[in-house]
Amino acid sequence: MADILSVLRQYTIQKKEIVVKGDEVIFGEFSWPKNVKTNYVVWAAEKKDQPREYYTLECILFLLRNVHLSHPVYVRRAAAENIPVVKRPDRKDLLGYLNGEASTCASIDRSLPLELGLQRSARVKRAADEVLAEAKKPRLENEECIRLDRERLAARLEGHKEEVVQTERIRSLSEDMTVEKIAAIKAKIMAKKRATIKTDLNDALTALKPRSFVDAEVDVTREIVSRERVWRTRNTILQSTGKTFAKDIFAILQSVEDREEGRAPERRRPAPNAAPVDPTVRLKQPILAAYDRYDQERFKGKETEGFKIDTRGTYHGMPLKLLTEGASAHKTQTPAAQPVPRPLSQARPPTNQKKASQTPIIIIPAATTSLITMLNVEDLLQDFKFVSSDEKKKQGCQREHETLIQRRKEQMQPGGTVSSVTVPYKVLDQPLKLMPQDWDRVVAVFVQGPAWQFKGWPWLLPDGSPVDIFARIKAFHLKYEETRLDPNVQKWDVTVLELSHHKRHLDRLIFLRFWDTLDRYMVSHKSHLRF
Repeated sequence: MADILSVLRQYTIQKKEIVVKGDEVIFGEFSWPKNVKTNYVVWAAEKKDQPREYYTLECILFLLRNVHLSHPVYVRRAAAENIPVVKRPDRKDLLGYLNGEASTCASIDRSLPLELGLQRSARVKRAADEVLAEAKKPRLENEECIRLDRERLAARLEGHKEEVVQTERIRSLSEDMTVEKIAAIKAKIMAKKRATIKTDLNDALTALKPRSFVDAEVDVTREIVSRERVWRTRNTILQSTGKTFAKDIFAILQSVEDREEGRAPERRRPAPNAAPVDPTVRLKQPILAAYDRYDQERFKGKETEGFKIDTRGTYHGMPLKLLTEGASAHKTQTPAAQPVPRPLSQARPPTNQKKASQTPIIIIPAATTSLITMLNVEDLLQDFKFVSSDEKKKQGCQREHETLIQRRKEQMQPGGTVSSVTVPYKVLDQPLKLMPQDWDRVVAVFVQGPAWQFKGWPWLLPDGSPVDIFARIKAFHLKYEETRLDPNVQKWDVTVLELSHHKRHLDRLIFLRFWDTLDRYMVSHKSHLRF
């Protein structure tokens, strides 16, 4: 069973009702007395010259019900009701623990024995047993009532003795009870049942039976029938105002039958009102040739109407001077010299080849125990302020496997002026997804400690040592000042960055040191990248 402070915290978070009945506080099926001590230590009891004191359940309940009051008003009201008060140093931590803002508190004494609550079901059962025992107690009656009861009981017993059934008088059904007698008894029983059942409903149904629906609602039915209209039937569907079934449908069926039997279809007779056409007129009309893009030689000289336009000519690659002089000058001119190829250093890359990216890449650990993760990397490297991953989760931040941070730095211009520029850096926690050509852009890695972090990386030695990796990529290790340094980090070429638990004003200096170290490394080893 949990302690009373944990039960009170659960009811406060879930906003359940806490019933106070007399000197008893009820939490569902369990209850504790008001003056029971919790395991929360009073602040003044932390001194060595005084024994430990603990807040009572009544004291903490009074604080929860008056939490909206200021501390002086709360103290005066508690003194008026003769209830101990929660001291000001304990007020914030105690309310934070009870409301679920903190999972534990330093003032909670876990070594204190638990005060077990009493189960209310057992108490209710005990009270019910007591009431039942009271009910079972015999009543004290006078002698006259007892005598009368005994006489009535004796009279009943004598009556039962006289009415004993004689088994000899029972006759067998097979001898006297024939089928006709049994049927008559059943008919008599059914008639008696019919007489006892209420027949109002049966009479109403019998009265309505000879009448039909039309007779009962003549006016309404007549009005409905007068507005009815017959819609389409199977015969009206085949009827059409513009078509004749025998002429059109039968003609289609006849053509299908002729096609199946291989007979030539009959020529359609001309309409009786149409005028006859002279066949010689049809032959005299010229037949226009259809245009064909693959057979344009037939139309040579017919499309340009004598303007001598070369339909196959092209002006691709011709300078503007030749276009103004005309095509004749272009034919007589000597062919242009072939372009001289550029040197290899000045040659442009092919248009279909993608230009390689120059954005540097920083790799961080994917473990949640690391101080730098994908949740807080922008706060650390971009805003120069440490925010833990747990705080970012509480803010509702979603974790991604890669992101782009914008580093702001000052740069000296040729005129001697200083300007602020922004340089992008790509940060990711899954390096095995990198392409082989992308590893040249990796400039920094944050080391967590174990060597399995570099499993599957290039430049890894056969024994699993990442020494050659640190010769090509600058390594950093982020830890707290009080934390012991990992043995692997001590023997590797890693720059250690130490953070303070509480001195947040020193975060900016630590991460500026990270960027200065990385800049000096990139000047020597990765100068072809943008930084």
